[in-house]
Amino acid sequence: MGHPQVNATRTSQLGFSSEIFLIKGLIAAAYVLPIILILGPFCIFFVISFGRVEASTVVLDFNLSSYIRIFADSTVRMVIGRTLVIGVATAVICTLFGYPAAYLIKILSPKRRPLLMVAFAAPLLMSYVIKIYTIRNLLGTNGVINHFLVASGIVSQPLEFFTLSYYGVFLTLTSVLLPFAVFPIFLSLDRIPKSLVEAAADLGASRTRIFWTVIFPLSLSGVAVSLTFTFVLAIGDFITPELVGGPNGFTLGRIIFSQFGLGFNWPFGAALSTLMMLIVTIALALATRIRPPGKVTF
Repeated sequence: MGHPQVNATRTSQLGFSSEIFLIKGLIAAAYVLPIILILGPFCIFFVISFGRVEASTVVLDFNLSSYIRIFADSTVRMVIGRTLVIGVATAVICTLFGYPAAYLIKILSPKRRPLLMVAFAAPLLMSYVIKIYTIRNLLGTNGVINHFLVASGIVSQPLEFFTLSYYGVFLTLTSVLLPFAVFPIFLSLDRIPKSLVEAAADLGASRTRIFWTVIFPLSLSGVAVSLTFTFVLAIGDFITPELVGGPNGFTLGRIIFSQFGLGFNWPFGAALSTLMMLIVTIALALATRIRPPGKVTF
């Protein structure tokens, strides 16, 4: 039987070692889980993309026919191009509208700020399908906007421009993804030291100059995150084009969904998924180049 003080020290050391072991285990899990759940399935898809379908069975003979089809099929090329356009347009519009909203949240008083934040956060808590059907009810042929246009005499009959079209997909994605632009920008604005703004004001800078020379450059990390989030979510979405796009609203995500579903052409779907992953990687790489001046973490 050892000395009580020595035993207490050993117990403390064992407890400290257990905590270190637990922390290392959690850190290892943080690295291993994404590899298993994200990188692992992607590697499987990448291998399948070199196969072909024969008698309703995927045969892995490592050919490039799926990738050749992507670049040889004019319809697929057109859909990829339209998907990129709709992704960029959605990201730009969401960021342009999201920045003033985020700035308004930032400058509001502490009493009013939570109300506006909840207004933008509430759609994120709703079912995605419900949100789309809500917007579809607003923009549809018998929707509120068309009723207003017809009742006011602006148009003689309901417009089909808003739904079951490529533009309907764009409008719906912009409405649904707007909160994903607002909050990253707000967080970047909220991290700007108040002392910098006060120093610029003390030096005689106008509000406009303070915004363009201090606030906006230091919020570029939020702008980059906003552009990335909305672009990636827009090009990967297949529910919105499926429900709102109609026959003219095909996007890359919708084609991938159809290839893994009714088309049962997994190699082609996997090749399109690989292409989409490449596009997302390029977008993330470009986003990291948008940085505030000075050493600011992204």
